[in-house]
Formats: sequence, structure tokens, C-alpha cells
Amino acid sequence: MANQSFEAFLEQQRQRVAAAFVNGDPGPLKEISTSTDPATFFGPSGHVEHGSAQVLAGNEKASRQFQRGGTTELQVFHSGRDGDLGYWAGLQHATVRLQGKPEAVPMTLRVTEIFRRENGERKLMHRHADALAEDKG
Repeated sequence: MANQSFEAFLEQQRQRVAAAFVNGDPGPLKEISTSTDPATFFGPSGHVEHGSAQVLAGNEKASRQFQRGGTTELQVFHSGRDGDLGYWAGLQHATVRLQGKPEAVPMTLRVTEIFRRENGERKLMHRHADALAEDKG
């Protein structure tokens, strides 16, 4: 995947990783996440994970809240790459099945992710995700 364009990475691999995660499988996210500092995650509940070990552990823990049967789609508003860094910003639309809840739960997150190239591979070094505010207009 080293020669894959950043746009193709987002459309194919990152989408696949997101789908696995909302179905309780953190493995693919771990594969594309950095294990080298710096790394950060600003999560939907307002928490902050700082350092690659903490981010990886937090992702593992968070994935346990999901059961199989979830769906997700990344809506990329814009993205870019320059040298060893790449980013995307947009929305993540999902319908998830949470542990202990009988019905599927819809959610939309505002997301910004930053990737850096490590040994020829794109690795997630920062994710900021929070709930999209309802339009009260």
C-alpha cells in the first residue's frame, strides 16, 4: 500500500478500518495506527488520550462497546497530503449496535485525522472526533 495515493487510502483502507471498528474489531485500526510518539486522540466523550500506548489501549477498550451489525461511512469534506503528512476532515455517519442496547444507535461524528508516513506506510497519529450538533434552526 506504500504506492497507493492518499485519496485511495481514504476511500478503501480507511473506510474498511472504520467498518471493522464499529463492528467491535480494533485490529485493522491498530494496523494503521502509529506505535511511535507523538500520538493523540480527542474522543467523542471529551476524553484525551496522549501517547501511542495510551491511544492504542483506548482504541482497544472503545471497540469493546460495539457489537457486530454496525455500519459506517466516511464523508470527506477535504483532504490533503504534503510530504510525509496527510489529513482528512469531514463526517463519520454510523449506525452502531452497542453492548447492552437492544436497538441500533445512529450517530454522526465530526472527524479530523492526521497521518504520517512511517517506514513507507501511512499511520494515524491524531484523531479528533466529536458528536455533530443537532440543527435546532
